[in-house]
Amino acid sequence: SLTSLPLCHPQLEGLCSFLQLSTCPEPFLVRFCSWLLALTPDLSYTSAAVLAEQLFLGRVLSLTQPPSRHLMAALTSFCSKYSHPLCRVLVAAVLQEPGEGAEQTKLMCELVEECLEPPSVQLVLSQVLEVPLSEKLLPVLQAVLGRQEVLPPELLDLLVLTLCQQAPAFATSLNYAKLVTAVLTAYQGQVS
Repeated sequence: SLTSLPLCHPQLEGLCSFLQLSTCPEPFLVRFCSWLLALTPDLSYTSAAVLAEQLFLGRVLSLTQPPSRHLMAALTSFCSKYSHPLCRVLVAAVLQEPGEGAEQTKLMCELVEECLEPPSVQLVLSQVLEVPLSEKLLPVLQAVLGRQEVLPPELLDLLVLTLCQQAPAFATSLNYAKLVTAVLTAYQGQVS
């Protein structure tokens, strides 16, 4: 069992490589994730992050069309217990990818809208606000706002500050205008 063995990073990465998890067929990936969820005790944060990277990172970054139902099922399953490490790995990588990354952006929106618990939604928001805003990230922010979660004051302040600072760059962006309207509507009591 993965949890009874005191595996360090290289050992766990070696095991993933031996099992060819990064390239295994997606139906197997779904079964493997179901097996992971049944393990007791739960995986450590670090082990879950290594597995998130091995299982999903390459697949998500190489998407050029919508993910298969098997890949979505595996992601949703993994997310149900290990959403924080998954976000740390996946979202960070997608944010650093140059270019449009349309499928990756859609996938992040879907995870935010349907899979993530509130603390992980806040993590995604804080990760997005750490990088310069781009048109591709606006739908992710819109998805976060669509959850209508209560945001910690410091995160809301950072969101408002970022939107204000970036306003000149998005003077002609319809998505940016929608985002500002959504912020003002959702948090009118806190935004002065």
